[in-house]
Amino acid sequence: LLRAVLPGMKARGWGRIVNITSAMVTSPREVMISSAGARAGLTASMKAASFDVVAHGVTINNLLPERFATQRQIDNANRDVARRHITFEEAWEEQARSIAAGRHGRPEEFGATCAFVCSVHASFMSGMNIHLDGGSYPGLV
Repeated sequence: LLRAVLPGMKARGWGRIVNITSAMVTSPREVMISSAGARAGLTASMKAASFDVVAHGVTINNLLPERFATQRQIDNANRDVARRHITFEEAWEEQARSIAAGRHGRPEEFGATCAFVCSVHASFMSGMNIHLDGGSYPGLV
């Protein structure tokens, strides 16, 4: 895909590639071992590609979401309901308490960040991992 897309972007002098990976890329957990490994490989490959293309106006960045109010989190809460015999509200609130912000991310927050990364205003940002996790990432870099 990159060999097909990047030459055209470079020739035009503008392009954006945004990979939606996972917070597990920088904070892997055993429960997500397969996903974390594959996504970390994608992240490393895209970082390597970003050096060559940024001088041509093409940026490559990664969004690393965790705990957004999506169907996946609803399904996870419902599994907790069935497994632990608690209410959905209790399961949902437990998820929210595991996030530093104390709430799930809103899909429109994710969309706004993605729109920014795709915009002309982000032309000096490339090869970055952007955590969208309500401030939960414990690292400095």
